[in-house]
Amino acid sequence: MRFVMALPALLALVLAGCQTVQTTRAGAVGVDRQQSMLSAQEVDQRYAQWYRQTLQQAQQQRVLNSRPELVQRLNAVSKRLIAQVGHFRDDAPSWAWEINLVDAPEVNASYGSGGKILLYSGLFDKLSLSDDELAAVVGHLIARELREHGREAMPEANGLSMGESAVAALLGLGQDTMALAKTLAHHSRAISNIRTNEKEADLIGLELAARAGYDPRAALTLWQKMGSQQRPEYMSTHPAFLTRMQGIEAALPQVLPLYQAAQE
Repeated sequence: MRFVMALPALLALVLAGCQTVQTTRAGAVGVDRQQSMLSAQEVDQRYAQWYRQTLQQAQQQRVLNSRPELVQRLNAVSKRLIAQVGHFRDDAPSWAWEINLVDAPEVNASYGSGGKILLYSGLFDKLSLSDDELAAVVGHLIARELREHGREAMPEANGLSMGESAVAALLGLGQDTMALAKTLAHHSRAISNIRTNEKEADLIGLELAARAGYDPRAALTLWQKMGSQQRPEYMSTHPAFLTRMQGIEAALPQVLPLYQAAQE
């Protein structure tokens, strides 16, 4: 599974005009560092346009939030996670958070500016997610937003490979999409930075889930299910599933007390 970045995050690699901002506070897992970012306004506008178009297309195809039982679960889990975002950012509780589900077979999800998250029903259908595992997925995506990974600038990189299938799943199949997928070049430094972002999001998502009363150990079972679908690490911008599980296991002693406290 790929927790993919939205189109603006790809464009961010080649846009100019960076600014430095502080995003999250360090939580129990200690993720706290300054990032070099692109203009928030520019990225927000680009993502908002893509997001509106994607929702409109899904609505026209009658696949937007078309499965009430899954939407209900998704909303319930997301609400509890979002209630914890203030532990990392003072401004995040006031964001216009919005979670949507597209009925499509992809095991995929995307995030974007200002608290907009999109999941595909393939996550439920192919992985048989428990609520604890769903919290690991949504917590990861919320963490990406809190850290503003979508507008992080990587000046060293002039491209990024997400894989044609991931880009197509995110933007919709078509000649323009596939052309974009084929022109995104590999770059070792870019890949390293993206893997770092993924690990950050794993850890923050783990803490969000624990604070919300979801068992953080479910992140391990999630990646066990995903193991057969993950490409070798050297071929991917994302960490290999065993690498992710090792990072999660190392952080569990720090977040399990938060989970236990939430149960009281």
